[in-house]
Amino acid sequence: MNWNSASEFFDMGGHGFFVWGSYAVCLAVMTLEPLLAAQRRRRALQQAAQTPHGAAAARDEEDA
Repeated sequence: MNWNSASEFFDMGGHGFFVWGSYAVCLAVMTLEPLLAAQRRRRALQQAAQTPHGAAAARDEEDA
C-alpha cells in the first residue's frame, strides 16, 4: 500500500481504529503480564516465608 500522508497511514484505509487498537491491547498485555507475574512471585515468596517449614511441616502435622 502507498500512503500520501501520515493521516492516511494512521487511518489504514478506514481500518486504523482496529489496527491501532489491536497494537494498543497487545502492548498493554505485554506490559502488564510481567508486572503481574512479579507480583504473584513476591506474594508466593512472602507466603512461603510465613509458613514455618513449608509443605513438610504441614505433612508432619497431618500425621500427628
